Amino acid sequence: MSEQIITGIDVGTYHIKVAIARMPQKGSGVVKPEIIGTGLAESRGLKSGYIIQTAEVARSIKSAISQAEKNAGVTIKTAHVAIGSIGLEEIYSHGEIIPARADSEITASDLEKVMQDSEERIIDHIPNRRILHSIPLRHVVDGTEVLGRAEGLKGTKLEVDSLFITTFEQHINDLIGAIESLGVYVEDVIASPLAASFVMLSKAQKRAGCILANIGAETTSIVVFEDSTPISLKIFPIGSNDITNDIALGLRMSLEDSEKIKRGAINNATYSKKTLDEIIKDRLTTIFNLIDSHLKKIKRDGLLPAGIILTGGGANVGGIIDTAKSVLELPARTATLDIGKNVKIRDASWAVAYGLCMWGASDATETTALGIVKHTRRSILSWLSQFLP
Repeated sequence: MSEQIITGIDVGTYHIKVAIARMPQKGSGVVKPEIIGTGLAESRGLKSGYIIQTAEVARSIKSAISQAEKNAGVTIKTAHVAIGSIGLEEIYSHGEIIPARADSEITASDLEKVMQDSEERIIDHIPNRRILHSIPLRHVVDGTEVLGRAEGLKGTKLEVDSLFITTFEQHINDLIGAIESLGVYVEDVIASPLAASFVMLSKAQKRAGCILANIGAETTSIVVFEDSTPISLKIFPIGSNDITNDIALGLRMSLEDSEKIKRGAINNATYSKKTLDEIIKDRLTTIFNLIDSHLKKIKRDGLLPAGIILTGGGANVGGIIDTAKSVLELPARTATLDIGKNVKIRDASWAVAYGLCMWGASDATETTALGIVKHTRRSILSWLSQFLP
């Protein structure tokens, strides 16, 4: 039997990252995909995560794919793709049905139908958008919340509170079109914050309740978990580049030097350390206030025991942990990417690409958050096929 090869493609505003993984033979313990090749290329033709020039984007992706194929010694035929940018949005809904069976026992078909009812209630309110993920958050049977599986219970009324992750229809059409023009079939698409969460968060953190915050160059994305389920996802149009710009204005120096100072590569007496710390803290406070406002909106402020886990290029800025703790009043730590021994990548910026490989290797019957999302995912590729060449 041929070995299972899984590819993840992370199309970012600055870099295209491709990870090729191989599933090892099943043995004792948890089997995780092994990275056998990676490819990295500068992104061209994108702006704030959106495709402006499809041909340029395709060339960038082709470069990263070719590099990964050469490193792995395999040819990529299919891939799992991540989608990010501020175009990602969440919307909550509610659905309710009467179970179909005469004895009122709730079946898997009933669970699908109640989610369908939930979706139909919002579909007219999201023009130009497509649903990436549909996630049931809570089931209620005859007015009583179900603590566990609803399937197999009996009741005359089944309700669901649900979360839908959406993105722009045109954006996802362009992205899949660019990749498939290279002869690579797109198996699935997932929101980038979710992909990163599969490798950056532990089961204990997801179960207790936590936030994964990715502070990128132009955006900060968060995904909130509770009881092992993603309950909220949000993208803010602010990132570590804003810290660089603040330093340049505050200390009156070039962007290049400001970036080096932010990263700690320059440390001399030509500027006030106190002033620098205040500039960085002010911008970080703005970022965490946005996150705190969102947590208040979903009524989870100060209520996530595992706290905030920070990743992305901006997560290494000095003083970020203390600022996060102070603003959010939650535990805070920076995330580490641990994907096993003899792996070529250690940088947490590869979390999305590797998370896509985890997604591709997972079983929809898993009881983890990964399995929950995968089992309830929307197949957006079927409707796209009519538009693609």
